[in-house]
Amino acid sequence: MIPMLKRSTALLIPLLLAAGLWLWWQNRSQENVLPQRTAKPTTLSTLGRVPDWKSLEAQQGTITRREFERLLTTVFVTGGSWREFMDIGENEVRIRTADGENAEVFVLRFANEGSAKAPARWWRVPEELPPAAAGKPLDGLHIAIDPGHIGGKWASIEERSFDAGDGHAVREGDLTLQVAKRLRPQLESLGARVSLVREKAEPVTQWRPEGLIETARQANENSAAPDSPIALRKLAERLFYRTAEIHARADLVNQSIKPDLVLCLHFNAEAWGDPNQPRLVDRSHFHILLNGAYSDEELRLADHRFAMIDKLLSRTHEEETSIGMSVANVFARISGLPPYTYPVGASNVLPVNGHPYLWARNLLANRLYQCPVIFMEPYVMNSITDHARIKLGDYDGTRDVNGTPRVSIIREYADALAEGLKQVYAARRATIER
Repeated sequence: MIPMLKRSTALLIPLLLAAGLWLWWQNRSQENVLPQRTAKPTTLSTLGRVPDWKSLEAQQGTITRREFERLLTTVFVTGGSWREFMDIGENEVRIRTADGENAEVFVLRFANEGSAKAPARWWRVPEELPPAAAGKPLDGLHIAIDPGHIGGKWASIEERSFDAGDGHAVREGDLTLQVAKRLRPQLESLGARVSLVREKAEPVTQWRPEGLIETARQANENSAAPDSPIALRKLAERLFYRTAEIHARADLVNQSIKPDLVLCLHFNAEAWGDPNQPRLVDRSHFHILLNGAYSDEELRLADHRFAMIDKLLSRTHEEETSIGMSVANVFARISGLPPYTYPVGASNVLPVNGHPYLWARNLLANRLYQCPVIFMEPYVMNSITDHARIKLGDYDGTRDVNGTPRVSIIREYADALAEGLKQVYAARRATIER
């Protein structure tokens, strides 16, 4: 027995020493590790997605500090809250990706003057396209047409429908789809490949309002908005057509269509009150919206902040401005519409290059679509003249509208937009010599 006990003790002592040494080392190692500070949860817009900041690694060295600051302060922000999230140094900008001082930081390295690389993107500017055939300035260009809103049976939920008592319901989603179907063959005749984001008066999203009630309730938790069943239903409806629908269209544009340009078609309107007894006004106007003018409140949302940086680095603004100026000039000449002017001091909009028809705003569609977007806002659906033209529908030639011969408003819209695109691409693009 005693020899066996000695052998057991001889084996046990090294094991105890090893265990003690391991515990000592663990405790010593812990002393050299700083306590981990937990970052706050990322604040996102409702239905917003956590950004993939690593995807911006492809943009390293594609912009100088001077150009970054110019675009940021003159196009993309309207206030000063960006300084809470960005630290611009001589050679890099450090961008906080989430909330709180302990959030992870994305570091973007600036290029030296004269040595910036081309930005990483799928879409092409006119100068990057091969020479076009004569009379085909849009040859090889891929354009997505996004007919705004949904229309049909959804128009009343969207609050983009009214009936002036003449039995003719005006639905914006139906009008934009008419223009899109008129515009598509015109652009194709100029050489473009054209995709429609929607081709009927039905949602692209699979969500429906009833499936968004809980999301609406969560969105109301930190607000003073009423949470009655009726109020929650209205909020769920807005989340359906304003948010989920645009996210679904963005997925289609960014993941499947991948166009060089998106044309978002809309008709403007002024407050009409009761949709069954709408107020008609005696004025009409036109403007085009480009992405930009992120407010201080929007920049505190991580998904807005990421999208702004992504837009800035891919240089969509320069392309939107060039195309927008041509379209605006031609559209104003053909339609005769005056420019719409935003109130002085508005915190969510900026003028673009002093052009009376171009404005920068941060809209969900022109933010999420990862390519240049021309967001059209012509006419006023409840203006006396435009309403009369809308009721006439599409037609050949001219018809009398309040004593003046006018072409179809659908054709005028499509014709002017096509001509504006034709002119800018013809001016900027090389042509095959015969």
